[in-house]
Order: sequence, then C-alpha cells, then structure tokens
Amino acid sequence: MEKKTVLIGMSGGVDSAAAALLLQREGYGASGCTLRLYESECGGCGSSQEAEDARAAADTLGIPFYAPDESAAFRACVMEDFVRTYCAGRTPNPCIRCNQHVKFSSLLRLADELGIDFIATGHYARVRYDDALGRWQLLRGEDRSKDQSYVLYPLTQEILSRLKLPLGAYHKSEVREIVAQRGMHHASKPDSQDICFVPDGDYVAFLQRNGVELLPGDFVDKDGKVLGRHRGQVCYTGGQRRGLGVSADRPLYVVRKNGHDNTVILGDEKDLYTNTVWAEEFNWVSLPPVSEPLRVSAKTRYSQREASALLYPEVSGAVRVVFDEGQRAVTAGQSLVCYLDDMVVGGGVIARAE
Repeated sequence: MEKKTVLIGMSGGVDSAAAALLLQREGYGASGCTLRLYESECGGCGSSQEAEDARAAADTLGIPFYAPDESAAFRACVMEDFVRTYCAGRTPNPCIRCNQHVKFSSLLRLADELGIDFIATGHYARVRYDDALGRWQLLRGEDRSKDQSYVLYPLTQEILSRLKLPLGAYHKSEVREIVAQRGMHHASKPDSQDICFVPDGDYVAFLQRNGVELLPGDFVDKDGKVLGRHRGQVCYTGGQRRGLGVSADRPLYVVRKNGHDNTVILGDEKDLYTNTVWAEEFNWVSLPPVSEPLRVSAKTRYSQREASALLYPEVSGAVRVVFDEGQRAVTAGQSLVCYLDDMVVGGGVIARAE
C-alpha cells in the first residue's frame, strides 16, 4: 500500500514539532510548511524568524520544508479586516479570521499542488467522522486547559476531511516530553501569546499607523448624562475598567459603544451582563443546521468556560443564543461557539447582545 502523505503547518514551536514527529511515527510521509504572513522585528507567527525555526525542526526530522509567501492574503483578509472591524465599533478576533480565510485554505492549496493527501497542525483539538450523519466533526482536545477548538469553528467539511490533529489526544506536558526525547530544542520554547502584527499589544497605535484617526467624544451613562471625554471609540472595548480617565464614586466599565453619536456608555458591573446573544455567519461544523431550538453549552470568549444555553436558529442563517445565566462583557466582533458535550456544534461572529 502506498504511504499516505501529510503537509504540516509548522510554527517553529513545540506543538507543531510534536505534530510532525507523531505523524512520522504513524507512518505518514511528512512535509513541513510555514506560511509567511507578516514580518516583525519581534518574530512571531508568520515571520521569517518563525520560518527559520520551523525549517530547523524540519531538518532535524529529515522532512521537506516549504515557506510560501501569503502576506498579501493575510493583509487583505486579516489586517485590513482588523482595522475595518474596530472602526465599525466591534472588537475583532484576527486569529480566527486567519484560520478561516488564510491558514487552512493556503495549506490545502499547497498540499494539492504538491500531490499531498492531508494537512495537519499542532492545535489541541480532534476530528472524527460520524457515519450516521455522514459528516466530519470537530471535538475538543483531551487537555481542556489547552483546548483550541474555539478558534477552529470556521473550518469547512472539505478541510476537516483532509485534516489531521495529532495533539488532540495529548496533554501539553506529554507533548513537551515527546519533543524533548527527540532532542529538539523546541521543547522549551514558550507559547506565542500576542497578535502577530501587534506584538507590543498597542493596537491603537497600529490602527493609527493604518490611517485611523481618533475622534474624541463623550463618555455617557445609560441615561445620557455626560461623564467625561474619550479619546476615540477604537481605544475601548466592552468590560474595560482601567484607563478611562473618568472620576466617579464607584468603578465604571465600558458597557457599549454607539457609533451614531460617537458616545461610549459607561455603567456598573451589573450592566455588563446579558442573556441573549445574536451571532452572524454561523458555521454549522459537526451538525447540519437545525430547525428547532437546541440545548447547548456556549461561550463568547476563548478563555471563558462554557455555560448552558438554548440555541435558536434564525431564518436569516444567524442564530440567537439565550443563556441560562447572564454572561459578562459580551462583545460584538468576537465569536460565539456552541458545544454538545465535547463536540463543536458551530460558531459565528457576535453581532449584538441584549
């Protein structure tokens, strides 16, 4: 039988190195790939420094390595969208946007060009096929503390059918040990935390460098009373308490932003909680679209624990999710992801909450 082949998206870190090593051990003919997305003096995701680290890992494993330039697609689909979304009063998630529009489609396209059967990444999640539904399903990783299924919810059936996620059955400590036993220095490399094109975390400066002008306006309370002046709506996000520059006899938080009059509404902690969330561009991953309400667990941020809710499909293709208990600082532009036990039902971009 001819050996199956796999193209592994490699970051130069421990996870992708372990994924390549595990797939080699399973008998796959492996190749490595780093997509060159954005150049930064700090290195990071998609940089030339990352590509060199990944190439070194591929050389250690004795596998071919590729580093195609996808920076034009990354700028158009991720960076420019980041600017547009902030200017529209929302808070984007560029990593999910990259997975949806750049990373996995680029890997699959290169695999097809090279005649390679599968693609793989070092994400902590799992893929399985459900014979009864005739559908590929996305599942949480066994290590719940590292589970990354939230950021993979936009993946299509075509991609899932060709995707290997070998780390889904492992815990992070086991992954580091696998790489260390192979004698690879990547075992001690820290995980990447920042947005690759905003490595210093100053996203406002990034927006200004990309043509966004800060338009000052009023901080107001829910009754419209002016509390102070803000620097510009893009400087704030839902739930923010620090850096407001408003004097008050109690802590105040950003509750929401009004684009029509350029005001930022401040309120108390209790004003941050909402039960009902609408999500657009909802991608039904593991289940086909339903027509009746569905009991799920859901979360509105990557770091959040899922909470019980009812999912209501809308005629428009969006969904409405009603949580049993109020959720704090639900933010338009972030993603709502729904689960049935360990299975990802689907996810979409938060449009609004009430």
